Amino acid sequence: MFKRSLLVAMLATVTAAQAAPLTKDNGAPVGDNQNSITAGPQGPTLLQDVQLVQKLQRFGRERIPERVVHARGTGAYGEFVTTKDLSDLTIASLFKAGTKTPVFVRMSTVIHGKGSPETLRDPHGFAIKFYTQEGNWDLVGNQTPVFFIRDAIKFPDFIHAMKPSPVTNVQDANRVFDFLSSQPWATNMLTYVYGKQGVPTSYREQDGFGVHAYKLYNNKGEYKYVKFNFRSKQGVKGLNVKEAAVQQGKDFNHLTNDLYNNIYAGNFPKWDLYIQVLDPKDLNSFDFDPLDPTKIWPTNLVPEVKVGTLTMNRMPKNFFNETEQAAFAPGNLVPGIEPSEDRLLQGRIFSYSDTQMYRLGVNHQQIPVNRPVVNVNNNNQEGHMNVSERDSDVNYEPSRKEPKPATEKARAVETPLTGHVQQIGTKEQNFKQAGELYRSYTAKEKDDLIMNLAADLGNVKDSETKHIMLSYFYKADADYGMRMTKAVNGDIAIVKAKAAKLKD
Repeated sequence: MFKRSLLVAMLATVTAAQAAPLTKDNGAPVGDNQNSITAGPQGPTLLQDVQLVQKLQRFGRERIPERVVHARGTGAYGEFVTTKDLSDLTIASLFKAGTKTPVFVRMSTVIHGKGSPETLRDPHGFAIKFYTQEGNWDLVGNQTPVFFIRDAIKFPDFIHAMKPSPVTNVQDANRVFDFLSSQPWATNMLTYVYGKQGVPTSYREQDGFGVHAYKLYNNKGEYKYVKFNFRSKQGVKGLNVKEAAVQQGKDFNHLTNDLYNNIYAGNFPKWDLYIQVLDPKDLNSFDFDPLDPTKIWPTNLVPEVKVGTLTMNRMPKNFFNETEQAAFAPGNLVPGIEPSEDRLLQGRIFSYSDTQMYRLGVNHQQIPVNRPVVNVNNNNQEGHMNVSERDSDVNYEPSRKEPKPATEKARAVETPLTGHVQQIGTKEQNFKQAGELYRSYTAKEKDDLIMNLAADLGNVKDSETKHIMLSYFYKADADYGMRMTKAVNGDIAIVKAKAAKLKD
């Protein structure tokens, strides 16, 4: 006889009326989940033990491919309430005054792996999925208003340099700054990341930015360039390199724990959304390229206007089902919102959707956390994990067998595109904004920036790389460069000579 009696096991399950019965994936009761079926007391385990086999199969497949970037993150549900009507700018329904749009927000580090400490200095992702009445809109940004690079063709190189060495599997400042020494436009982002933004005290105490310029268009076909800036109502706070080390010893999950604890306690974090609006005719009226994601739009030149408030008020019931399987992509747009000609954004439109298809499958938008609140009516079928339950044999268009689909009020591309084939941009202006940012910092913030940055740049062994980086900081601001040079024992004469050769 087999070691386990199926009838006895089922009866035992029934008697435990206080708990729902444990079932296999097909819904059938498991019975004994503590012992394998064997051929007698000393016999070998039998392959017919479906629970054993399926349990081991599922265990071996629990891990889906980890995100290449933004692997370590935390998500929460909430709502966005529009307070200023933007009907003059866009046909997007979520921007009508009084509209409440449910959202899912995922905040994350960028470079480090899924189980890494949240106390490591890193850019931080700030991604929002708006479940609008016209489909899902994903705003996939960062907690800094700029980025390191401005062309998507450099994104794999940037991430490879930031990731651990393929030889030692350890992140190496020598590799990081070897790459960045050829990217002078990264100086602005470095001045943000090595400031208080690099290690937030909590996810509640950081801003969120769409970074890129987008286009909003109205029912007249008129369009404007727009940037989306979420300002934390809790303020912006961060840890310097010494404080982060202390925090790591106390709790290296501090960002996740803080968000869960505060939302469970009813202390719902809020962000006000401000937009900056730029008329296309003014695009060339600045001394920098407004479509360059390494640049901000200074608010004294392009004012911010408050349009609504984002509130996080509910944590996921299951981390994997919701936060881990949440899939964001800049290509998820709704009528009234379009991408600009920003070269980095243009590449991300392809890259992020392609990544999610690889990570979660072609039908990943059928997963509940990614599913739109409106009906999806497309001709897609089959593919891994398709649960759309289509009941029509018409998976093509047009067809005389079924009514013609209603004409949408907006196509994927509404605004005009013109230009010539080229690869080289203009108006680089690599250092001005970094200098302005440095000078905007308080004395303590400057001290922390120098200390934080020196902790990594000081580990660079190649003198040429180190002095190139120092010349960038000196070009941004003389005090910035001199203090950094002293902090890493550089040669100020070499720094000044290199800085003199750099274009403004």
